[in-house]
Amino acid sequence: MDTLTFLQHYWWLLVSLLGALLVFLLFVQGGQALLYDLGRTAEERNLLVNSLGRKWEFTFTTLVTFGGAFFASFPLFYSTSFGGAVYVWLAILLVFVVQAVAYEYRRKPANVFGEKTFNLFLLVNGILGPLLLGTAVSTLFTGAPFTVDRLNLANLGEGGAAVISQWATPWHGLDAVANPHNLLLGVAVALLAMTLACEYFLNNVADAVLCERACRRLRLVGPLFAGCFVVWLGWLLCIDGAAVDSATGVVSLEPHKYLHNLLRMPAVAAVLLGGAVLVLWSIGRGWCGRRDAVWYGGAGTILAVTGLLLTAGWGDTAYYPSLVDLQSSLTIRNSSSSRFTLTVMSWVSLLIPFVAAYIWYAWRAINRTPISREELRGGGHQY
Repeated sequence: MDTLTFLQHYWWLLVSLLGALLVFLLFVQGGQALLYDLGRTAEERNLLVNSLGRKWEFTFTTLVTFGGAFFASFPLFYSTSFGGAVYVWLAILLVFVVQAVAYEYRRKPANVFGEKTFNLFLLVNGILGPLLLGTAVSTLFTGAPFTVDRLNLANLGEGGAAVISQWATPWHGLDAVANPHNLLLGVAVALLAMTLACEYFLNNVADAVLCERACRRLRLVGPLFAGCFVVWLGWLLCIDGAAVDSATGVVSLEPHKYLHNLLRMPAVAAVLLGGAVLVLWSIGRGWCGRRDAVWYGGAGTILAVTGLLLTAGWGDTAYYPSLVDLQSSLTIRNSSSSRFTLTVMSWVSLLIPFVAAYIWYAWRAINRTPISREELRGGGHQY
């Protein structure tokens, strides 16, 4: 493996890890989706919101970091998907913006819109955020209607900019929602976020009534998530995938491509399977009301999603197949930055363990004492 190929695989691994961490942190959205289901009174809802408010910035920051890392390491994907599927990404951006507004202004004095308005913002973000993100991620396997023509680099489009990626439909990404396979993963991610949220509340909220409700809700959304994910994964292992000839770069359809990837990369298969087992184990722990369930669920989610994304990009696979021109499909080879850019970023990435250690320290400091009704009644900053 030459240096450039190694760097491309290395950065796909980092992007996969960031994406997996983002999916875990979507428990904030899952908790918002359950705001009125678990919180029957204003005080109970305030307790849940303030528990989630301690963590919502982690999710938002990780989303931005994930997008930035994708842009820097695989800019052609960024320009093709973020520029072509613009309606979907704008919708995702919008629901995350209203979340930030809600946390900042929900309990502000003289709030002219009222607390219920910002609760609605949190509810919208909690449902649509994971649903749209899961649907968008599924297109890495099902593909999208775009074309790529690198010869357009020599032709300036409107505004004096070269346009090498074109979207083939006027829906600009909304057509992904019409694909039941994409939508199924979106539903699975939303249910996973709710499952992790219930486990998080068991760990972070010192209130017997709310914890009991979280347990009961976990017993519903946990099995529903497992069922949706198993169906989606079973479908994934049966479909054709876009295989890339490593010598010529020619893309062709290969039956059961993703199943073959897992068989050829047993380490990746072990990561995916191990993560799935940990998530199921966490559901069992949460079923019994154990406070440590979220740590098993979080670790399992990160492992499983990392395994899935590695299956999409490694193994001579097009991680973003084109539905209208197979040769336009994006791979980690034809969509990456230059060797120089990837090398410089790789040196910078050595700081990641220090950043992760700081995040862990901050998380532990914030989470040292479970939140309670007494803490809310005592005053101080509230969301």
